[in-house]
Amino acid sequence: MTDLFQAAGLTPEAPRPLADRLRPQSLDEVVGQEHLLGPEGPIRRMAKARRLSSMILWGPPGTGKTTIARLLAKEAGYEFQQLSAVFSGVADLKKAFETARGRRLAGQTTLLFVDEIHRFNRAQQDGFLPFVEEGTVTLVGATTENPSFELNGALLSRCQVFVLRRLDEEALERLLAKAEAHEKRALPLTPEARGAMIAMADGDGRYALTLAETLFNIASPRPLSTAELAQVLQRRSPAYDKDREEHYNLISALHKSVRGSDPDAALYWLARMLEGGEDPLYIARRLTRMASEDIGEADPMSLMLCIAAKDAYDFLGSPEGELALAQACVHMACAPKSNAVYVAYGGAARMARETGSLIPPAHIRNAPTRLMKTLGYGKGYQYDPETAEGFSGQNYFPDGVGRRVFYAPKGEGAEARIKERLERWAALREGKGGS
Repeated sequence: MTDLFQAAGLTPEAPRPLADRLRPQSLDEVVGQEHLLGPEGPIRRMAKARRLSSMILWGPPGTGKTTIARLLAKEAGYEFQQLSAVFSGVADLKKAFETARGRRLAGQTTLLFVDEIHRFNRAQQDGFLPFVEEGTVTLVGATTENPSFELNGALLSRCQVFVLRRLDEEALERLLAKAEAHEKRALPLTPEARGAMIAMADGDGRYALTLAETLFNIASPRPLSTAELAQVLQRRSPAYDKDREEHYNLISALHKSVRGSDPDAALYWLARMLEGGEDPLYIARRLTRMASEDIGEADPMSLMLCIAAKDAYDFLGSPEGELALAQACVHMACAPKSNAVYVAYGGAARMARETGSLIPPAHIRNAPTRLMKTLGYGKGYQYDPETAEGFSGQNYFPDGVGRRVFYAPKGEGAEARIKERLERWAALREGKGGS
């Protein structure tokens, strides 16, 4: 099988990046994916049996998707053929399938690795189906996007999806140790700076080795501190794609942290979104929704504060206005929670759909004309503020429809007083013969 470096037209003597020089030569050398490549891992068992199924490798950048595909072909005895959906079109696919068909006639099996497979459109993805079904190729697709959203259901049904994990600190430390052994020297870093560099890699093994290569090249005569490291290396922006799955994962994490009354976690996810370039007004809209959905009447100030935070951001702009969003976020995370209004509106909406066009009872209809008054509009209506208890207990539902209870306050925060008031009114209504 041709080495990828040679396939690119480069000689072995040409300079090679450290990440390429340290590319694993067996599945045992791949770090951070033990759940797939360990002794009982599903990919390991397929390689051992030398019978591969078509699969999708889904994971963040720098977690080993291309390397795993290459080593799978090597260990299972398959011919490795690689395409990138970024640079390939229909003609490239046809050529790949024709080549694979020729190999099959010669008794060879082809592993077709397609990088960034989610970038192929639906029609191109459908083009894989007959060749996968008849076994012309064993497809291994790599993607950083959620396959459920980006790949055709028909293609997914013919592939197993394996999730690669971002590399943790231990896995990144193993990579750096391997780099130091290869270079026969230690990275010029203090222990604190080494930890900072691992954090900068953000789970990306390839990026960690790129940072390490930069440090080896500067050949500092003494260990660099964290501050000196920051001057040498450029911190990259955290992975965040505003129109893909990560966007929805982070706003979900923010929402659930607020709902779970954890101001620290809520601030973290808020900062992650803002640092990733999210539109602050989108966050303001979502915070406003949380105020109504999860807090409601337990703390009515939350809704007002969210609107004020939105106005403050409009007035101040970034970065000063972001502090107003943080204030609203912390206030709501610390506020008492109640979804009683959210649940109540849902119940009322269902009843409205079920009952259709029922009109209000006559006594609460508007009666601006003499004819309407003659027809009984407004007759018998009691003005509640003028009753002895300030409460009439009259029926306000349509005639013939039994009284429903939609709003059931939880008794948290300000809703505790509301609950007491509603219970008192319910007793008065029952005493007055109300339904």
